[in-house]
This record gives sequence, C-alpha cells and structure tokens, in this order.
Amino acid sequence: MLNLPPRLGARLTGAQFANLHTFAVAARHLSFTLAAEELCLTPSAVSHRIARLEQALELRLFERLTRQIRLTAEGERLYRLVQGVVEDLEDALQPDSTSTVSGALTLYARPSITQCWLVPRLADFQQRYPQISLDIRTGNEAVDFRARHIDLALLYGEGDFPGLVSHLLMAEQVAPVCSRQYAERQGLIDAPERLQQCTLLHDALAWEHAAFDAEWQRWARQQGVQTYLPGGGMTFDRADLSALAASNHVGVAMGRRHLVQPLIDQGALILPLGDFQASTAQGYYLVHPRREPLPMRVRVMIEWLRECAG
Repeated sequence: MLNLPPRLGARLTGAQFANLHTFAVAARHLSFTLAAEELCLTPSAVSHRIARLEQALELRLFERLTRQIRLTAEGERLYRLVQGVVEDLEDALQPDSTSTVSGALTLYARPSITQCWLVPRLADFQQRYPQISLDIRTGNEAVDFRARHIDLALLYGEGDFPGLVSHLLMAEQVAPVCSRQYAERQGLIDAPERLQQCTLLHDALAWEHAAFDAEWQRWARQQGVQTYLPGGGMTFDRADLSALAASNHVGVAMGRRHLVQPLIDQGALILPLGDFQASTAQGYYLVHPRREPLPMRVRVMIEWLRECAG
C-alpha cells in the first residue's frame, strides 16, 4: 500500500489512476514524448494528464524546462512509491518457484563480457528458465536503471556503484597479449623493455571514468615497468576488439583472462611477458537498485550467473 502523506492520500481517487500511470511512464523516461510513444498517446495528452494529476494532488511533479523535464522532490518521492507498488504487484502475480518463474528480465552488460563470456552460456539459461523473456542490452554508458527499465547490470570496475547494490561476480586477471608473429618481430618475448617499440592497444572505456590507458598503467605499476610504456597507441571502445586487433598482429593488448583465454587456447594470442596476474582492483560485478525482496526472475539470474562464474 502506498505510504502517502494525508493530503496526497486523500486526493488519490480512482479517477486519477490512469493519470498516475501516465506520470510513472513519463518519470521513467523523463520525457513526455517518449511516454506518449509508449502509451500510444500524443505528447499533449500526456502533458494534460499530468497537469490534471498535479492539480488534483496540489503538487508540482515536474519542472518544465526548455528542452527537457525533470522531477521535483515531490515527483521523485511519488515515482519511487509508484514503482515500488508496481514491482510488488508483478512479483505477487508470479509463482514463487524457480521451476515456473516467468516474466520479462532486462540485463544490461558491457559489450566485451557479453560477447566473450555471457552469450556462449545463454543456451543453458534458456533451457532452465524458458518462461523468462530475457532482453540483453549492451553499452559503455552509465546505467540508467529507471529510464531503460533495467533489472540487473553486469559491469566491469572497482565495485563502487553509489546508491546501488553490487555483488562481485568474478575477479579478473590481466596480462599483455599479442600474436606470436608480432612478438617475434618485436623481440618481445620475456623482454618488457621492448614494449617501448610496440604499439599498445587500449580499451579506452575499460570502466567508468577510466583514463584511456588505465589498464596498461596499472599493470605496469604492479610489474615495476612503467618506464617501458610508450605514449599513445591505438584505442578501442571494447576490450574484445583490442584483443582481436592483437590477434591480427596490430600490437599488444592488455588481455583480460575471461575474454582472451579462448584466443590463447586457439593459438591466436600468446602471453609474451608471462602469465596472467590478478588485477589490483577490477572485477565483474552484478549491480541492481535496492529492492526488498528482489523479484524471483532477478534472483534466479543472479544465482545462475554465480554458478557460471564458479
């Protein structure tokens, strides 16, 4: 039940529930236009519904700016309450059993771990939970759980996700990787000083707010070879692409074991400067907004991912 202040609860009559739903969709998108598309209405109709709701509740829910809208403090509070009720209803309507759990689940993940680690394992998840409709989205931008209606995110980083719940899924190990042909041409095998003549390949978006060469710099500090790193290099927005470039003799990439081990097993990449070393801080984390209890479909996804990682 909504825990509303008296003046709000007294005015929340049945006639306003359609307007309340419109408000929730607009608040999720922070856009009347996108809300209109989802609700099959015109932006003007969305605006009128919200205006009627604000009038009835005697509250200002949105600030109307020139090209955008944003929630007021009262709007933020009402949105959190409405979202909580909707999620509770969705969970209550689902059987509390992993054998019959169903519903839509949106998982947001970084592109590299999705392609190299997650996708090859998805057949098992589908066989176990055929009634879960899984929607996988990928990207490097900061996760907007509200606007994109994301249930769970699989991210690479240090585990610092303010305002969210995070669980370490698996730690990562890193090491320079390249093709044998490139290593022999550069005289790189067991010779870190030869990095100065190499082209370094970078995942420029390794984690949020990371410098373009952050992974190389951290590995070099750990190994005590910072002076051997050349400036510049070639940058990508995905770690798997930098590893793929390395396998095609472009240069030396900082390889993450969970991403590059298949290429090493195939002989496309080698470890010219020694085996993988534990990353000093980075790992793969499962991240979600705080919800009590978590929907069953999210819980089984977390349990399945942990089993895969284990």
